[in-house]
Amino acid sequence: MTFSMTGFAALEHPLENATLVLELRAVNSRYLDVHFKLDDALRAFEPAIRALIAANLSRGKIECKVNLMQRKQTNLAPQLDEPLMQQLAAMQSKALTFFPQSRQLSVADILRWPGVVLSDDLSQTSLIEDVEKLVQLGLQDLSASRAREGEKLKALILDRLVQIEALVAKVKPLLPALNKEYQAKLELKLQETLKTIDQDRIAQELVLFAQRIDVDEELSRLTAHVSEVKRILNSDAPAGKRLDFLMQELNREANTLGSKSVSVQTTQVSMELKVLIEQMREQIQNIE
Repeated sequence: MTFSMTGFAALEHPLENATLVLELRAVNSRYLDVHFKLDDALRAFEPAIRALIAANLSRGKIECKVNLMQRKQTNLAPQLDEPLMQQLAAMQSKALTFFPQSRQLSVADILRWPGVVLSDDLSQTSLIEDVEKLVQLGLQDLSASRAREGEKLKALILDRLVQIEALVAKVKPLLPALNKEYQAKLELKLQETLKTIDQDRIAQELVLFAQRIDVDEELSRLTAHVSEVKRILNSDAPAGKRLDFLMQELNREANTLGSKSVSVQTTQVSMELKVLIEQMREQIQNIE
């Protein structure tokens, strides 16, 4: 399946006294580039969220926003995350062995530490499980969105491939007649200009020139590249980088066809091919 690098997903997950709100936005990028906007209470979860994203996506600029919307407090007193405070105490003790003159954490410092104060029994353990579940569901929605967009891109590219095949099929039968016509014109000019030249030598030069202007090989490679593009589009592996390389190869063959052209027809076909290839290349920039 072909995936676009553009997509969007937004989900909410209700908790006992709060709501998790997730937004995932994706646009095209050469590599996987992830940016986060997390609530202070969720910053410690960034590595886990990043790992989930990297396991599901290979390319694209991803913006991940997760908010924890607390509802009105009940009469219950705020709770402290004791395991987290124990970790802070251990880290402080170890740091002071290296920096004994440093100031110890105050109570205010500890209470301001992200995740220490948990209202309405929101524990870090259950919260990370809820966040991971929400992100996983969001990634599924994002992948579905990217798949829908990818199918549209695939249809546009396949349409251009059909047009390229039609141009190749149009020009290929004309080549023998075009080459023969051009050879006859060239032979006539040579005979008029160089009447004293050996006729066998003229024939040899004409054969060599005909070989240089023969574009059958370029048309065959164009056909082969088109078939490879179709195969990649129908595969399940990430296709963007391979398709981008094939666009370069297609453009190379179209340029060679134009440089070898000896007729208006082949020159026109070369120009039309380059337009179609550029249109495909622009769409492929958005494919994962």
